[in-house]
Amino acid sequence: MIRVLECAACGAETGAERLRNLCSACGAPLLARYDLAAIADRWSPRDLTDRSRGVWRWREVLPIEPGDTPLSLGEGGTPEVASRSIGPALGLSRLAFKDESGNPTLSFKARGLAVAVHRARALGVGHLAIPSAGNAGSATAAYAVAAGLPCTVAMPADTPAPILAECRLYGARVELVDGTIADAGAWIRERTAEEGWFDVSTLREPYRLEGKKTMGYELAEARGWALPDVIVYPTGGGTGLIGMWKAFEELEELGWIGPERPRMVSVQATGCAPIVAAFEAGADRATAVLDPRTVANGLKVPGAIGDFLILAALRRSGGTAVAVEDAALLDGARRLAAEEGILASPEAGATVAALPALIGSGIVDPGDDVVCFVTGHGIKYPVLCDSTAGGVSSTG
Repeated sequence: MIRVLECAACGAETGAERLRNLCSACGAPLLARYDLAAIADRWSPRDLTDRSRGVWRWREVLPIEPGDTPLSLGEGGTPEVASRSIGPALGLSRLAFKDESGNPTLSFKARGLAVAVHRARALGVGHLAIPSAGNAGSATAAYAVAAGLPCTVAMPADTPAPILAECRLYGARVELVDGTIADAGAWIRERTAEEGWFDVSTLREPYRLEGKKTMGYELAEARGWALPDVIVYPTGGGTGLIGMWKAFEELEELGWIGPERPRMVSVQATGCAPIVAAFEAGADRATAVLDPRTVANGLKVPGAIGDFLILAALRRSGGTAVAVEDAALLDGARRLAAEEGILASPEAGATVAALPALIGSGIVDPGDDVVCFVTGHGIKYPVLCDSTAGGVSSTG
C-alpha cells in the first residue's frame, strides 16, 4: 500500500488517493513510496514460498489495496536463459538472457501496464490514452480490455504493421501521427484535458514504473537475494532500468539484499542515442535528438522524461551507456534466434551487439554474472525477416 507520491526531482510529496500525472510543482515524474520499515516487520522471503509467479507476487510493494483482486493477464515471472553460444563465443562464462518475450502481448510492457491500468481503474479513470512506438500501445489496449475501459493509442505512422493490427484487434482507437513518439505524445496531451482521458505515458504517471521494477525483484530472488554483476538494458524511455534501480533500493531497505549494485548499462541505437551523448558529456540531462533514426522502434525515443534518473543510476552503479549501429543490433537479434533459440526484438539485439565493446572497455569481465534483457518478441518486426538487412555472424 502506497504511503505517498514523491517527486523524483524536487522531492515534493503528494497523496496517492487520486489520479495524478507529473509533479504539480516542477513537472517531473512522481515515484510511489511505501512504509518499507513497517512492511519489513511483517513480510519476508519466506512468505513467497506458496505464492504463484508473476508481478503480483510482490503486492506488498505495489499500488494495490488489501483485499483487492489484481488486474492480471499472467504477466511477470519470466525466465533467465543461460547462454549456450553467444557467451562462450565472447569468453563470458555467466551470460544469461532475461526473456520478457513470453509476457502477455509479448513484451515487458505488460508488467507496467498491468499495474498502471489496475491503479487507474481503482481510482476511477474513464478512458486510457497513451502514445507508443509499439509494445506499450498493444499492452495498454489489452489491459484496457481486461479492465473494461476504452483506450486511445497514438502511434508514429512507421509503427510495425503487426503492432497496429494488434492494437485494433483489442478494440483500441489507433491514431497514426507523422513523426516520432514525441509527436504522438504531443497529440495525446493536446486532447487529454478536453476529452477527459488519463495519460499513461512513460513516467507521466507513477505506476508503470512499479510494474517494471518487479524485474529487479525477480533477479534478486533468482540469486538467493543477491544481484548480478552487470545488467545490459536496451533504453528508450528507460522505465525498466529506472524501475530496477528503485527495486534494489527497496530491497536493501527491506533488509533482503546488501548495498552492492550491478553495473547498469544503457544501450541505444547510434541514430537515437541521447542518453549515450549525455553520459559521455558528463551531463545530468540529455538533449533531445532532432532527427532520430533507427529500425528499433522501442529505441526511437528522442528524449526521455526520466533521463536524469537513468543517468544517475548509470553513474552510481559504475556502469555506462553505449550506442550500436542498426546493422549490429539486427545481427544481434538474429544471433539470439539462430544461436540461443530466442526470437527477440531488435531492441534486445542491441544488448548482444553491445557486449564486445563492454568487454573491451572492462565494464564486463569474463567471469561476471551478466544479464542481457530481451524486452520483446521478434515476431512483430518484419525488418528482422528482411534478408537485405544483413546476415548472422558466428564469432561475435
